[in-house]
Amino acid sequence: MRKTVRACLSLFRISLAENFQYRTSALSGVVTNLVWCFIEAAAFGVFFKYAVNAGFSGGLTLAQTISYLWVREMLLMLLSYGINDELLTKITNGNVALEMCRPLDLYWHWFSRITAGKVAGFLMRGVICFLIAFLIPGGYGARLPASFSSFLVFLPSVFCAFLLGNAYEMLVTAIRTNTTWGDGPMHMMMLLPKVLSGSVLPLQLLPDFLQLVLLLQPFAGIIDIPARLYIGSMAPSEAWFGMSMQLFWSLTFIILGKWVMSRRLKSIVAQGG
Repeated sequence: MRKTVRACLSLFRISLAENFQYRTSALSGVVTNLVWCFIEAAAFGVFFKYAVNAGFSGGLTLAQTISYLWVREMLLMLLSYGINDELLTKITNGNVALEMCRPLDLYWHWFSRITAGKVAGFLMRGVICFLIAFLIPGGYGARLPASFSSFLVFLPSVFCAFLLGNAYEMLVTAIRTNTTWGDGPMHMMMLLPKVLSGSVLPLQLLPDFLQLVLLLQPFAGIIDIPARLYIGSMAPSEAWFGMSMQLFWSLTFIILGKWVMSRRLKSIVAQGG
């Protein structure tokens, strides 16, 4: 176990260094995120101004909603838009057989690679975009946390979001490992967190009768729960509930992912091999 942990940490450092090389791509991504989020903030400004409940909707003020958008833009790097390109290539061309020859737990080996990619994107693109957003004038930029306590509970919630996002991507990767009939199911599974995490619309702006279900479902923990803690719509005293949900679903996805992968590897078909 100790050797596996040390090997995975080494792989994490190597993969992280590789991902940090793509600085130009990260810079263009920062510009894209800034422009897109500014447009969304302006659109919400119009919505709140002319809505029936002007200035207040779904329990959020305009200032909270704009802060939510910028926090979401930072946490988007935790969302998976597909299986890691390197791992998908190994699966489709048969090189997964070589991965199985390594004296490592394949699940945690791949988990460390996925984590490195997300950490690099989060630091080079998400965090930089968020910091620049504080300089945007006119009420359309990022704002400080609702309170110091909110910031203190926001940080561990982001860590839990990392764990949750990686665990779900590994579950999808495990399912794809021995699937020989294309990537359709993978894309369908990746669509769920995009819609249900709050990346399209803050979940608190959806109908009231859905709020409990939306908060309990697994993907709220990737963006919505950390964002709620940051803007203060979830009190610091309620952070234990939000992070408990994040850890519960993370553990669930990890257990499912390891179980699926162990079964898949027993009857794996090495594509192209």
